[in-house]
Amino acid sequence: MTTAGEFKAKGNAALQAKNFSEAIGHYTSAINLDGANHVYYSNRSAAYLSKGDGQNALDDANSCIGLKSDFAKGYSRKGAALHKLKRYNDSIAAYNAGLEKFPEDRGLLSGIEAVKKEKDGPSFGGGLGSGEPAGMPGMGSIFGPDMMSKIALDPKLRGYLNDPDFMAKIQLLQNDPNQLGTMLGDPKIMELFQAMLGMNGMSMKTGDEVMEEEEAKASSFDTTLTPPPPATEIKAKSTEKVTEKEPDPMEVDELSELDPEERKKQEDEQAAIKAKESGNSLYKAKKFDDAIVAYDEAIALDATNMAFVSNKAAVYLTWKKYDDCIAACMEAVEVGKANRAPFEDRAKVLTRCAKAYQKKGDLAKAIEMCKNAQLESFDKQTERLMKTMELEKKKSDAIAYQDPEKAEEAKQTGNTHFRNKEWGPAVNSYEEAIKRAPKDATTRNNLAAALCKIMDFNGAKREIEVALELDPKYVKAWARKADIEVLMKENHKAMESYKKGLEIDPSNKTCREGLQKVATMVNYGNGNMTDEERKERAAHAMADPEIQAILQDPVVNQVLRDFQENPNAANQAMMDKSMRGKIEKLIAAGVLQTG
Repeated sequence: MTTAGEFKAKGNAALQAKNFSEAIGHYTSAINLDGANHVYYSNRSAAYLSKGDGQNALDDANSCIGLKSDFAKGYSRKGAALHKLKRYNDSIAAYNAGLEKFPEDRGLLSGIEAVKKEKDGPSFGGGLGSGEPAGMPGMGSIFGPDMMSKIALDPKLRGYLNDPDFMAKIQLLQNDPNQLGTMLGDPKIMELFQAMLGMNGMSMKTGDEVMEEEEAKASSFDTTLTPPPPATEIKAKSTEKVTEKEPDPMEVDELSELDPEERKKQEDEQAAIKAKESGNSLYKAKKFDDAIVAYDEAIALDATNMAFVSNKAAVYLTWKKYDDCIAACMEAVEVGKANRAPFEDRAKVLTRCAKAYQKKGDLAKAIEMCKNAQLESFDKQTERLMKTMELEKKKSDAIAYQDPEKAEEAKQTGNTHFRNKEWGPAVNSYEEAIKRAPKDATTRNNLAAALCKIMDFNGAKREIEVALELDPKYVKAWARKADIEVLMKENHKAMESYKKGLEIDPSNKTCREGLQKVATMVNYGNGNMTDEERKERAAHAMADPEIQAILQDPVVNQVLRDFQENPNAANQAMMDKSMRGKIEKLIAAGVLQTG
């Protein structure tokens, strides 16, 4: 049987050979065998992308991230798939999500540069299908992700960042540049548009400044000539204009130009990530106290990131501080909900909480947490964990339910019902007694007797066989088993059960009389049967695996032939105790007819 790893290796070989459909097939087989391995989804995403199927590549990338959110290549796969689908903003967002966790990853860095280059590249004509207003080249680049930095750096536009209406329109333009046509009457938006285009070097002026200039022109017609400035002043201004350079919004020192409050927020977020990374290193080194301190520092710097609280919960779980883990998990979920964290992240934290409850022995709460996690985001591993917990709880509940005293009370109640010929209530009472004391062989014997009264012979036989497993020397149980086998027309089995009872207690009256009765039925009862009854009995016996095994024995078959062809040889064979037992069993079962 081929393993998931072997299918993955075949998929890798096919992918390298550019047999993309074959590679997809092998990766799919690997996933079918092990659907919890994130690498298989990552590889299949690459195969789909190579084949040109961006949507399936995106679906697999999302599955990969869902299984392992700290896998850098998963974000690269997602960004590349979205790039293929020409969903540039979504692609950039995917790469940025990865870079938040892996800021130095080359794949993510090169991927985001590639999509930005294509998104911001020249696009003349626009119109339908281009995602940009017709006749306005490169509108996607004008309202690109670096626009907010440019606004913050511009002293004239910076004040508009506090205007909710302006910010709402900015967000709309970033999502759909085609909305610009509906906003041309807004002077602030037009100032922004002119600033982003540069307007061939024209100076940028606010609407108020333009109005002031127009009013000045309308009220003053002073024709006095202003003397030209000195040549040195003109030269200085010219030089100043040439050397003046707009700061690169991608540089780190752009924070110095931002609003102090915004700058502080970004600095804190960066410091929080560093504190978290420090906590991760301390956790790996099993320095749990120090790791908690580092994560608390990250939380103090950025209280909106649930990952920091989730990491604390992971430390507490490893540290076996389960109550602290549970509290941290619930806090992380609340932070995640308040800040719209991904459903997958919230589900992961709830699953961790379930494990903490499991360790505490509170399986009911653990199962509840698993169900809550599945409501956030379904996960196969969580589903398997929940099923395991449910089985564990079922066993635990059964053990907790056991009580010898209550078992004896239920048994005596069953005996009372049995004496009063109240068979149904007797069965119920005996079953309750067994739940309270599952290893009591006598109660199972009583239950078997009650089940026979309601004609449930299969159930009775099942209970008596359990009783004999619990106590193989329980003679009454052997007698009961034989009685049930007689009722089920399995005389060959009944004879064997009576004999086993007599081996334990040769003086047992029930087994001795029962064996004589069955022997009489076998030896003389056949003569009273119709041909149809004989056939039915033989067919019933032939369904018994033990009878089938005897009939397939070549030595037995030879003895059976000798009875017809060589009676002396057959009689000699019957001197062997084992062979005699097999032949007698065939006769008792009705397969062989005597006389």
